[in-house]
Amino acid sequence: MADSMTLSRIVPAPAELRTRLEGIVGAEHVTSDEATLRLFSEDIWARGDHVAMLSVAPANTAELAAVVAAANDAGVDIAPRGAGMSYTSSYTPVTASTITLDMRRMDRVLRVSPEDMTVTVEAGCTWLALNEALKPHGLRTPFWGPMSGIYSTIGGGLSQLNAMFGAGHYGTSSESVVAITMVLADGRTLRTGARGPDGDTPHYRHYGPDLAGLFMGDSGTLGIKAEITLRLIRTPAFEDSVSFSFKTGEIMLQALAEMTRAGIASETCGFDPGLTKVRMKRMSMASDVKTLGKVIAKEKSFGKGLLAAAKIAIGGRNFIPEEEYPLHITAEGRCKEAVAADIATAREIAARFEGEEIENSIAKVIRAMPFPAPNSILGPEGESWVPVHGQASLSTAPAMFAEIRAYFDSMQETFDKHGIFNGFLFSSLSTTALVIEPVFFWPEGYRPIHEAMVEPAHLKNLKQLGPNAEATAVVTEAREQVKAICKKYGAAHFQIGRAYTAYRESRDEAFKDVLDAVKAVVDPRGVFNPGCLGFPIREGRN
Repeated sequence: MADSMTLSRIVPAPAELRTRLEGIVGAEHVTSDEATLRLFSEDIWARGDHVAMLSVAPANTAELAAVVAAANDAGVDIAPRGAGMSYTSSYTPVTASTITLDMRRMDRVLRVSPEDMTVTVEAGCTWLALNEALKPHGLRTPFWGPMSGIYSTIGGGLSQLNAMFGAGHYGTSSESVVAITMVLADGRTLRTGARGPDGDTPHYRHYGPDLAGLFMGDSGTLGIKAEITLRLIRTPAFEDSVSFSFKTGEIMLQALAEMTRAGIASETCGFDPGLTKVRMKRMSMASDVKTLGKVIAKEKSFGKGLLAAAKIAIGGRNFIPEEEYPLHITAEGRCKEAVAADIATAREIAARFEGEEIENSIAKVIRAMPFPAPNSILGPEGESWVPVHGQASLSTAPAMFAEIRAYFDSMQETFDKHGIFNGFLFSSLSTTALVIEPVFFWPEGYRPIHEAMVEPAHLKNLKQLGPNAEATAVVTEAREQVKAICKKYGAAHFQIGRAYTAYRESRDEAFKDVLDAVKAVVDPRGVFNPGCLGFPIREGRN
């Protein structure tokens, strides 16, 4: 699957459409460069069925609306692309007559309003850029980004949904949204929420039905996100972290569920022994001066920073017991006493589940370097990497994990034969869900999308392993089996795209009728990301 499109032909765009698009955004922002189009037509997991015939980069909402209207008039399909971090074929073309919307020019922070505690950004703004803009004000959004935030865009994050920083208290990115401006297929704009006396100062989300929520997690099928207003909080003045090691994954998830019920962590991050080994092989925190420098800078005083860095350096790679499950907890708050109380509660809960406290090195590094370069999208030797995941309820997460783990154990001989290894990442969402994310590494070489994101100095030390259709087929089937287990437990998913087909099957008929009715209004010709969320691809188009 990952090598399925090497020789796909690029269909020339209609000359009239190209001329119209160049008139909107400028000729330099419309490209038919083959290398660019092929890059934009693959994601972390796979190349698309087709290659986009043009890439168009609008600079603002007015240009975006005009571009969408022109494409719709021409009868071509539209694939909106942010940073390209998807692994579910969410933006890859499924028809030969597709234009890619490169949203990265729409990257401005439009308005920071400390008095109203809101910030408005364009959809192509990265989480890193947003946090840098808010830092001088002592403010941040409640959810403040995924670990891929150096590249990941806010519009892409809301279309796919994401988690990590702040998610333990505040849930996914969508739950920090106040209002959005959407561009529909005919070029009209739709704006949600209460928007002040001038009609352009969004400050409150819930004004009648929550239409903002309708467009969250839509995989770009119900419109193009143009502008987003998020609520702000004052950056917590105090934070601390603690790490534990548990004997089994099921026990670790039971402890994490209890910590989640207690609401004590701003974010949580757990690994299985397999992923711990990969992380330790990929990085040496003891020798990474840049990492230690970031840890020092993050602390309130230089002395405390040196102490934290020294603990990381001394701990090196040996602070996690082999074959155990580490869990890293970060707490934050307005006063150090409250943070200390949350950390104490974490220790008390861990002790109930026979968790042993270990050095909190990884938790400190994650907070000190929240948005690292995405070198982890390749394995330590240059292997391909892909996740699959499910959001389970607190009560069912341990059993769901155990079933996935048992399936992997049953496949171990096949995995070994093809050089496939795997691991797990765990985290929590507000007080109601746990994320279980198995990841696969297999000996297939990197592609242009990896070259575009991985640091050159890191990439040059990796092997180019080349194609491996047999191993890729095994990974494809294993991912499907994980999805089937998640379905059995009623789990939810981020990044539905074209990968989690059980989404539509799991919805009741009334739900599907409402969803289809919305689609018929916002995109009646089905030009936005056809095939995503299970919407049909127009007959004769693929």
